[in-house]
Amino acid sequence: MDHNKEAHKKLEQLKSDYKIVFGSDEGKRVLKDISIRCHESSTTFSKDNSHETAFLEGQRSISIFIKAMLKSNNQ
Repeated sequence: MDHNKEAHKKLEQLKSDYKIVFGSDEGKRVLKDISIRCHESSTTFSKDNSHETAFLEGQRSISIFIKAMLKSNNQ
């Protein structure tokens, strides 16, 4: 049980860190750039190359993960 509390505390600290980093004007600009570069709002499907699709989808997942960390209910 103690391990779970420690893991939860670390996760909450990490979420707080993400909010600090991406909460500034500079961070918001960087996040917007990451969103564009990682194809968050565009298709990642490549009909000719499944490896390219997987690569692009991997990039996209990073942007989605960052935004999920920022949506924490603990503000």
